Amino acid sequence: MKAVILHGPENYPNNYEVMDIEKPVCGDGDILLKMKAAALCGTDKRIFTGAKTKGVRPDSVVGHEICGLIEEVGKNVRGYEVGEKVAIANVIPCGHCSACLSGRENACMNRKAIGYEFNGGFEEYIRIPDVCIESGNVVKLPESVSFAAGALIEPLACCIRGLRNTGTGFNDTVLIIGAGPIGLMHLQLSLIAGAKKVIVSELDAEKRELALKLGASRVVDSKNEDLHAAIMEETAEEGVDRIVMAIGVNALIDSTFKLAKKGGTVCLFAGFPKGKISEFDPSVIHYNELNITGSTAYKRIDYLQAADMVKTGKIDLDAIVSQKFKLDDFREALDLHMAGTALKIVIED
Repeated sequence: MKAVILHGPENYPNNYEVMDIEKPVCGDGDILLKMKAAALCGTDKRIFTGAKTKGVRPDSVVGHEICGLIEEVGKNVRGYEVGEKVAIANVIPCGHCSACLSGRENACMNRKAIGYEFNGGFEEYIRIPDVCIESGNVVKLPESVSFAAGALIEPLACCIRGLRNTGTGFNDTVLIIGAGPIGLMHLQLSLIAGAKKVIVSELDAEKRELALKLGASRVVDSKNEDLHAAIMEETAEEGVDRIVMAIGVNALIDSTFKLAKKGGTVCLFAGFPKGKISEFDPSVIHYNELNITGSTAYKRIDYLQAADMVKTGKIDLDAIVSQKFKLDDFREALDLHMAGTALKIVIED
């Protein structure tokens, strides 16, 4: 079968290749999945360039946003049948570390994941191990859900975790920094949660246009507009209730804090460069009693709720998909992804 093999973190773009490897064997407790859609995300940029190495094995297959058809079911597996469409919740918490026991399984200290410790989505057939199945991480989907939308349930689950941490609710005014796939998911989720107004800051004109189509009250081109002035105009000089940073740009943190109202919340949702220090005025947090939070991965309940939202049509994930490529064209897809000009790229087979 064809697979994208990442040889190691060094020497990008020569550290991976599309090649033929042996089709995985389905064990008695496993499921063999025929990959139908596997999406590229911001984390993949960091993996291929070596900026993220935790859990990534040399000469392995990455890709963690996955949807496919069951090709084979191990003899000890119950509840699944060949031909069923499923999406994969890739994060598998241990269930017994201090983080898990305190209700933070998304921050599990010993978690394993498809696309890291286990081979991931950028291959024709994926072995879903027993530990993933036993954890309830294989979620059935109806025919009405596209394979691409099924793959995007994973990042949507992450955004639901971020929404919970941010506390967005009825009548809130929300600012989202960045209208990439994550920002556009946060936009839709904020409206579903009851936000009365969602403002989006984005440099790219096409992304701003899509944000408006998906319900943004106002979009701001912060390169040519004064974002602070726009926010004060929209909020009677008070600032916004909730802010989601959907891009990991350290230089924006200080100015972003100053856009929140007294008692507001800022979620540093995006991944930020490890080891890079940010400077900000702590008096803004102190005197305005700001709540600063982060968000990592998702809990299983977040994934299941994300899947239900997609099944019932409560959220539009297909609108976020901009390009689709075959496995054979993975290098072209990754180059486009690295350039940052695409919205959401999905690998199909």
